[in-house]
Amino acid sequence: MRLGIYGYGNLGRGVECAVLQNPDMELVRVFTRRSPAGVKTLTGVPVASADDVKMYRNDIDVMIVCGGSATDLPVMTPMLAEHFNVVDSFDNHSHIPDHFAAVRDAANAGGHLALISAGWDPGMFSLARLYASCILPEGKDYTFWGRGVSQGHSDAVRRIDGVLDARQYTIPVESAIERVRNGEQPELTVREKHTREVYVVAKDSADRARIEREIKGMPAYFADYDTTVFFITAEEMKRDHSELPHGGFVIRSGVTGLNREHRHVIEYSLKLDSNPEFTSSAIVAFARAIGRMAARGETGARTVFDIAPADLSPLSREELRAHML
Repeated sequence: MRLGIYGYGNLGRGVECAVLQNPDMELVRVFTRRSPAGVKTLTGVPVASADDVKMYRNDIDVMIVCGGSATDLPVMTPMLAEHFNVVDSFDNHSHIPDHFAAVRDAANAGGHLALISAGWDPGMFSLARLYASCILPEGKDYTFWGRGVSQGHSDAVRRIDGVLDARQYTIPVESAIERVRNGEQPELTVREKHTREVYVVAKDSADRARIEREIKGMPAYFADYDTTVFFITAEEMKRDHSELPHGGFVIRSGVTGLNREHRHVIEYSLKLDSNPEFTSSAIVAFARAIGRMAARGETGARTVFDIAPADLSPLSREELRAHML
């Protein structure tokens, strides 16, 4: 299966590495909005200008779109879906229906197949929530994220005047997790589920008190959470916060029995050294499925809910029945 990467940041490099672990796939080309001459790939894959991407529509079976959800993917994925089969990792949960509609229309117009929101949340966590809610219809879902770096929140802090660099960690509240694991079904506010830690490198002349107030008061990011701000040096940032770990838990607590007398807990958890590399690995598996489905003549848009598990695997149906069922 011939793959392309559109966008070459942390996620694009992760996809490049993931392809090496999938011998049924080949990375054909990387497309960048930067000058191709200035971009060197990890594995020597050729680089082309994003402006020339349509020239390669017959050379690529699935294009993996590696951009940010805030401004990149809402433009990139519909544009590419008209000319390629595509997969993206759009993760703005509240805007997924609108993004899906735009991508579906573009894919249908071009006769291609598109998958949006592949990754771990949305993605693998979405499937965990779906399966658990079907099995325990009388129950309640809980999703906890972390401990890990939120790239979107970190970027929001970096945009504050006087901030040179920042990392934001989302941290689940252990007491809340334990209540859910014990079979309780508590009503939890966002403040009761997660705390936030922010590490900031500020300009020497910056008003640190003002920066801290702006962080803690930022709507939709920090205002609803207990947030602790630490000011550190650039050297400390490089030494202690250069990695991008993440993870989390999806837990469903439910009951069964004639009198609802039996409690059950389903839990799915991830602990990730590298958020972008794990996300990339999930995307590559879903790209295999999209390539197969497109070869069968399917068009339009899909989410992870529409993908048969067997299409994700390089193994045949017979091998899956023999070794994994």
